[in-house]
Parts: sequence; structure tokens; C-alpha cells
Amino acid sequence: MTETPTDDVTWLTQEAYDRLQSELEQLSGEGRTEIAHKIEAAREEGDLKENGGYHAAREEQGQQEARIRQLEHLLRNAKVGDASSNTDVVSPGLIVHAKVAGNDMRFLLGNREIAGQDDLDVFSEKSPLGAAVNGQKVGAKTSYETPSGKEIAVKVLKIEQLS
Repeated sequence: MTETPTDDVTWLTQEAYDRLQSELEQLSGEGRTEIAHKIEAAREEGDLKENGGYHAAREEQGQQEARIRQLEHLLRNAKVGDASSNTDVVSPGLIVHAKVAGNDMRFLLGNREIAGQDDLDVFSEKSPLGAAVNGQKVGAKTSYETPSGKEIAVKVLKIEQLS
């Protein structure tokens, strides 16, 4: 068994992992069959150069295959576990309330896939902001540097569980 580099590991809840696994199975099985039927039906309409339905189906197929590759990579490199119930320290899977560059922000630390349908801003623990707050306690002041070299001040105000 090969080791996954820690930079490539994505933390997921069991619920998120199961949801993504189910999506992958649907896209790779029934989804591929459905797209193949759409392409075949559009192909039977004749001239492919001027066939909008054919080109739309091929584009949809490309997007679907990209999502399949994304899901395979994500699931292959996933670390599955429950979000910490300790809301004293910022960790992946928790919602962070922070003052960032003087502005109040509320975001999930982790991966968009954990949030599911919630309309939350999400920052990876590998992002500059995520790395700055990961492991910090409520009240902690920290900062991170932007690509242009500007230092951004951050203060952790509150930590809560994703419901």
C-alpha cells in the first residue's frame, strides 16, 4: 500500500464520504449509460457539425468524466472521521467566526464537500487563511500573508460545529 502525501489528504465526515461514493457510483454507472444514449440519439439526427444536441451531450459527457475523476481522487485521498466535538480549538469540519482584516467572517474549515448543500464559505486548512486559524483557540490573534506580500490580521471569535 502506498502512502498518500499529507498535502493531498482531504478530511471528510463519514456522511460526506458516503454521499460522494454514492454520487461516484451513480455517475460511473447509470450516468455514463444515460450520456451514451443522449450522444447516440443526437448522432442519429444527422450532420454532427450542425447538431447542437450532439455537441451539448458531448460537453455534458466531458463535465461528467471530469467530476468522476475529481471524486475518485478525493475519495482515494480522503481521511474519514468525525469533526472534532472540541470547539475550543479550530480544526477541519468546524465553523469558524473570525475577524479577518477588520471584517467579520463565518466559514467552514475543510472542504466544500463537507458542507454539502449549506451555503457557507469554505476554506481549506491548506489555504493561507485556513492554515493561519487551524489549531488556534478562541481569542487567538494570528495572521497570514497574501501572494502580494500583504499581512492580513485574523482573530478567532467563535468556533462551532457544523449542524
